[in-house]
Amino acid sequence: MEGLPDAAAFATKLKNTLIQYHIIEDDKWRVAKKTKDVTIWRKPSEEFNGYLFKAQGVIDDVVNSIIDHIRPGPCRLDWDSLMTSMDILEHFEENCCVMRYTTASQLWNIISPREFVDFSYTVGHKEGLLSCGISLDWNEKRPEFVRGYNHPCGWFCVPLKDNANQSLLTGYIQTDLRGMIPQSAVDTAMASTLINFYGDLRKALQKA
Repeated sequence: MEGLPDAAAFATKLKNTLIQYHIIEDDKWRVAKKTKDVTIWRKPSEEFNGYLFKAQGVIDDVVNSIIDHIRPGPCRLDWDSLMTSMDILEHFEENCCVMRYTTASQLWNIISPREFVDFSYTVGHKEGLLSCGISLDWNEKRPEFVRGYNHPCGWFCVPLKDNANQSLLTGYIQTDLRGMIPQSAVDTAMASTLINFYGDLRKALQKA
């Protein structure tokens, strides 16, 4: 398989990277956007010349249901307004795959549609779940899309201690959209996209 010699080792390294992000001290983050039920922070990424974003909010549902909506699969395409297509290119185990997906244009078409090819891995972490991913250098490209690149990213979901029917969802996202886009436009789009992600997810879970 292209650029992925050992899926198990690759998955473990990715998981450990996300756990390191999850223990970064609070004072290293700066608030980028805040609503009544979601907060987005950012700090300079160590992976590329952009930001690592952190998103956090409480969701009114159980961990398994939330992660089932986030992880690769037809469910994600039904509710994620940014995602326009998704194909599973390769399956390793039930919790591990390579997926190709495309995203809609953003910011009044300043950011054109993008394509990503990501390795995705879902695993138990403490009392909850972690669904994480990273882009692969996949050779096959489609000319109608700019190929974006996700540096290590993922979602931690754990039940609230005082109410197991509610969960704390914390995401870490660092996306290099590539192409000729001002970095300020990318940063604005990312914070808004993450706020919308929580809104779309909440609506989908209420319907489920």
